[in-house]
Amino acid sequence: MSTVVFSLRGSVAVLSVSNPPKGYMDDKVVEDLDRAMRKSEENDAVKVVVITGGIPGVFVRHFDLKHVEETSRKLIERGAKFDSRSHVAERRIDLLLRRLEESEKIVIAAINGSAMGGGLELALACDFRLVEQGPYLLGLPEILIGMLPGAGGTQRLPRAVGTSIALEMILHGKRLSPDEALDVRLVHEVTTGPVLERAMARATELSKIPGKALGHAKRLIYNAGQQPLPMCLDLERSLFLDLLSSPEGLQMVTALNARDGDFQTA
Repeated sequence: MSTVVFSLRGSVAVLSVSNPPKGYMDDKVVEDLDRAMRKSEENDAVKVVVITGGIPGVFVRHFDLKHVEETSRKLIERGAKFDSRSHVAERRIDLLLRRLEESEKIVIAAINGSAMGGGLELALACDFRLVEQGPYLLGLPEILIGMLPGAGGTQRLPRAVGTSIALEMILHGKRLSPDEALDVRLVHEVTTGPVLERAMARATELSKIPGKALGHAKRLIYNAGQQPLPMCLDLERSLFLDLLSSPEGLQMVTALNARDGDFQTA
């Protein structure tokens, strides 16, 4: 049985993650999420993907520590050694999170409960993070057991909240309430009602925008700062002209011009 329920609501795909009893992330959750994300990407009608938790009070918890312990024992038994010069191939979870970031679809994390460790790393790989008000925490507490976030947390968190806040959260293992997460801009919005409803409203608004424009803009934003500015600007010019040279682009510009050519009337 899949741990991810896929449902299609117009141009929005909703992926509900449920791994009872506690909602831990494990290899099965990663595999099922990847399969559901591929299904979303292969559907041209889908413009936005919403990921949410299917267990009350849980978005996705941290990675199952029993699996982590087993991996640790196996590495020690075979005498494995790693240092800063080691090259480690991407694992399934790394490929999944990269898929979320690189997808032309917009991905929203509708956080409706606890999101620790791998659960928060999943949310960090989404384009938008909305969180429901409640008595639960978000954080990367791995340091408290002598570990560190191992699925992109040390890299994506500073990009989201800045180096200072990331140092405090990761080195102290600090966990944040929904309101605290909003204060440091870890999340984009806190909802007093069901977060899935708000995520669907935002997804519906985004789905009115041509998918190609959304995908191009998303790619450029993530690319910013990753390469020299001239290369980034060159890519921007190319993708801008790609949209401008499309029939859909012409149609929308023509329609706006028919309404006085003012973005305020768009």
